[in-house]
Amino acid sequence: MKNKFNILFVCKYNRFRSKIAAAYFNKINKNQNIRAESAGLIAGFSPLNKNQIKAARDFGILLTGKTRALSMDLLNKQDKIIVVADNVPREVFDVPSNAKKEYPYAKKVIIWKITDVTSGNIFENSQKIIKQIIKKVDELNAQLERSRK
Repeated sequence: MKNKFNILFVCKYNRFRSKIAAAYFNKINKNQNIRAESAGLIAGFSPLNKNQIKAARDFGILLTGKTRALSMDLLNKQDKIIVVADNVPREVFDVPSNAKKEYPYAKKVIIWKITDVTSGNIFENSQKIIKQIIKKVDELNAQLERSRK
């Protein structure tokens, strides 16, 4: 991979799951030609729970920056789009076959179906979700490293 390769991690609000995935990927990735960003189906409007921030910090992941929503420009510049959520329908990224040229991102979408933290012990549930995301990102990173060789 000599050219820039862009990855977009997506969840519903770009508050937790997609931010965790992008921050962790950028932390472990050694290839400067690969860049990860995050976005939400819609921009989140409420702040993260302090337990989610602490859980992320315990894994060495800092959750920073404002939330942002998907846009056509953002989608179209991606080489891979990974939906890190079980509450973002795949159909959002589907386009009619006669429109694939206009929406090249459609064939680049992968779904990981990771649930959101909604109840219970927020800290423990956040840790479980972070572990799931880390495992998936580690697999993705290894796959990308193999494909560069």
